[in-house]
Amino acid sequence: MPEIHRKQFDPAARGAMDGVRVVDLSRLVAGNVLTKVFSDHGAEVVKVEPPEGDTLRAWRVGGVETSWKTICRNKKSVCLNLKTPDGIATVKALVKDAAMFVESFRPGVLEAMGLAPDVLLAINPKLVIVRISGWGQDGPYSHKPGFGTLVEGYSGFAAINGFEDREPVLPPMFMGDAYAGLYGASVAMIALRHAETGGAGQVLDVSLFEPLFSVLEPQIANWRLTQKRKPRTGSRSTNTSPRNAYRTKDGGWVCLSASTQGMTEKLLRSIGREDLITDPRFVNNPARLQHWEELDAIIGGWIGERDLAANLDHFDKAGVTIGPIMDTAMLERDRYTVEREALIEVPDEDMPDGWLPMHGFVPRLSGTPGILARPAPRIGEHNDEILTPVLGTAELARLRAAGVVREAAPKQAAE
Repeated sequence: MPEIHRKQFDPAARGAMDGVRVVDLSRLVAGNVLTKVFSDHGAEVVKVEPPEGDTLRAWRVGGVETSWKTICRNKKSVCLNLKTPDGIATVKALVKDAAMFVESFRPGVLEAMGLAPDVLLAINPKLVIVRISGWGQDGPYSHKPGFGTLVEGYSGFAAINGFEDREPVLPPMFMGDAYAGLYGASVAMIALRHAETGGAGQVLDVSLFEPLFSVLEPQIANWRLTQKRKPRTGSRSTNTSPRNAYRTKDGGWVCLSASTQGMTEKLLRSIGREDLITDPRFVNNPARLQHWEELDAIIGGWIGERDLAANLDHFDKAGVTIGPIMDTAMLERDRYTVEREALIEVPDEDMPDGWLPMHGFVPRLSGTPGILARPAPRIGEHNDEILTPVLGTAELARLRAAGVVREAAPKQAAE
């Protein structure tokens, strides 16, 4: 079993976005994924948390805030009571020197707080304001609460996911939020570039719905052409054949995509069925799509007579595009994920062995790689560091005494 590369945090590390301050009032996943892109490359991401903390902290496994720790590495935390005028004034003070402001309240809440975009832009005309919501800042659903699950259903994704004779299947992870966060990060960089090259700040309206809807293209065009609903086909493709998941003799699974004529022919030769290349049922992709069940039975039968390792070795030597379907136990000890540093470990005293596995840097930059400056913060851990230069010692002391600025929470034992 290869050993996962262990990395140490370096508070002195600097990234390509060093000097860029991002004030982050978002909660849960989408906003935190967005700001992780920046914090991983050296931006000072200041999480402004309520006394109870970002809701993401509540997603615990074994008493450990695994989601928070992995998504919020490199960030800083201040703890403010935003239900007070002084709390709102403190946010305005933070925005003066910030490059970006991120929030994920329901549309209208930011305005009710006294932090409307026109107010923030009056304070800092270069500010990039990213507003994340379920359905967008306008439109007939803007007033509705929006969670990723709802847009995963509404976007058309669930309707095409799963098997035709069973219920539609929602993704078992935060897909809608992740797409919104990554889309949001890319457009935020566009807006930041515009502001830094002479343009003004602006408001970015990022819904959870539209990013996921957009990656399902060309579903509407296909519907208009055929008036046929795309069926749920499990792991099979409606565009190419063969493409599916196949069970191995020892209970493992492999996934296959032979989406070109050349690859299909290579596959058939590799299983000793060169005769099928000229078989009218399988001679080209349209024919194979029509007779996919027969072809799958042949391929699946061959694979099912061999163990996972034997299949992988055989097809690897043959140059056929087949790979294993990995579970988490397999990924943790996988040579590729370890040597590529897609998976790394960082020190964490909440973990039984003192090390927390997490993702590496995505994607890779040759000249300015990502950094590991600090672990995900405790609630209010950076109150003094962030707020003293902004407010001054006396004002910070006053707000602390008034309960507007909350003390850094003491370390909590794992539940």
